[in-house]
Amino acid sequence: MFKTLLAIVGRDLTLALRRRTDVLTTLFFFVIVVSLFPLGVGTEKETLRQLGPGVVWVAALLASMLALERLFEGDYRDGTLEQMLLTPQPLAILALGKVFSHWLVTGLPLVLIAPLIGLQYHLPEQTLLVMMASLAVGTPILSLIGAIGAALTLGLRGGGILLSLLVLPLYIPVLVYGSGAVSVSMVEMADIGPYFSLLGAFLILALVFSPLASAAALRISVE
Repeated sequence: MFKTLLAIVGRDLTLALRRRTDVLTTLFFFVIVVSLFPLGVGTEKETLRQLGPGVVWVAALLASMLALERLFEGDYRDGTLEQMLLTPQPLAILALGKVFSHWLVTGLPLVLIAPLIGLQYHLPEQTLLVMMASLAVGTPILSLIGAIGAALTLGLRGGGILLSLLVLPLYIPVLVYGSGAVSVSMVEMADIGPYFSLLGAFLILALVFSPLASAAALRISVE
């Protein structure tokens, strides 16, 4: 099963490299959204520091949603998904591989570029590290939850709007605790441990249940 997982990840990464515009669209959207806020609210340091964590996390959430509709769509259209359903390997492992490759293409670049973007908001160095860590834990949760919605809306007309309505309410706890950890890190003697504990718990639950739910949804969508 581990070889199967690596094969799915390698295949999806190869396809992503052939469609670089899709990858760059997500990254540029994140950069543009985060960069526009300082232009709109002014250059006052305290205001930007208060807005920074929330703005970066909201932009990361929206950017990750841009590629969700394409998570299974290509395989569904060319018949690859039907072949995956016929393989002896568990479909949950295949879904997990696709989610992991989705995070490598969309989530990981956001994690790496977030500290540079955070400099626009005059965030301290420690806060930038916390922001990077919170995104590293939180963005995989967004991909795992989004995979369930992408599988449920696969093949539907206007599925992108329905997908947003399905996953956005589930994203709220991740957004609250992710941006909360960054905000609290700017307060002296504040403890960010509970925030990361909750994000870690969300990640474990998503890793356990999301592949199974996505696999069940894919079977329903294909049938």
